Amino acid sequence: MTLPVLTTTEITRVATPELVLTAVRHALIAHAHGRTSVPPPVHLEFPDDGDCHVKAGWVTGTPDFTVKIATGFYRNPAAGLPTNHGLVCVVSASTGRIRAILDDQGLLTAWRTAAAGALVTHAMSRPDAATLSVFGTGEQARLQVAWLARLRPIDTVLVHGRNQDRTRSLCEQFHALGHHARPAPADEAAAADMVITTTPATAPVLPAGRVRQGAHVTGIGTDMPHKNELPPALFARAALIATDDHQQCLDHGDFGHAVRAGAATDTSDTPAGLLLEKPVERPDGAITVADLTGVGALDAALASAVLGELAPQAP
Repeated sequence: MTLPVLTTTEITRVATPELVLTAVRHALIAHAHGRTSVPPPVHLEFPDDGDCHVKAGWVTGTPDFTVKIATGFYRNPAAGLPTNHGLVCVVSASTGRIRAILDDQGLLTAWRTAAAGALVTHAMSRPDAATLSVFGTGEQARLQVAWLARLRPIDTVLVHGRNQDRTRSLCEQFHALGHHARPAPADEAAAADMVITTTPATAPVLPAGRVRQGAHVTGIGTDMPHKNELPPALFARAALIATDDHQQCLDHGDFGHAVRAGAATDTSDTPAGLLLEKPVERPDGAITVADLTGVGALDAALASAVLGELAPQAP
């Protein structure tokens, strides 16, 4: 039997926002309750500003598990190439046979990351929070705003980026989506109601002291030991810290940097999935922080959902 290889055209036809958000939400909740199997990810780092992640995962009781390759080569845009690429291998959890290769070119990773960030940011932010800032000007910065806007109204978007042209271009894209958007320096961006960092930075990108009371901050980009977006001092100010995977975030997340700096304890985090399951009760003046490193169980849940929609074409 020929192994089905599904293209981005087939995947995007069935991977609706509702399907992605539902799969990611259920997977985060299952992971929070220990109903997943997720081995430590494999990381490769390359000298020309590139990295590769190999992640596997399974949600207990589901028919498939996945092994995913995801790459990020951050100089690619200068050559007219996309930053991210990859594929997902879907394997039967009952026979071990490979059911399909999703040649998604990194699309499902980007969407599940955006969905996780949007779900957690929405759950942990004040109900009336409407000003959002993003640090970074790449695909994930755009997606985080677009997907969060599916869950709540966003009044103003502040964009902080190192490249002025890319910052202005991203603001124009947000204008086209109906948002008021403008470039902002780091101090101003850090003071928004909601802050999302989406960079491959190796040193903190926002000043902890500028984050105001009542704000929420989600870190997306720190997914390898050498990366660091959120300063430890921010975790020291936080009334609530959420992690998508406790051990991963300790090992190679911003939470781990904060613990090693003595700004947080290694037991001070809450599984993000629990906060999706039950609304957060938070004082208006509390600062909340989420550290998301990307969990293989989310890839498994999303790939299985996509393959389920394409079952007649992919046995």
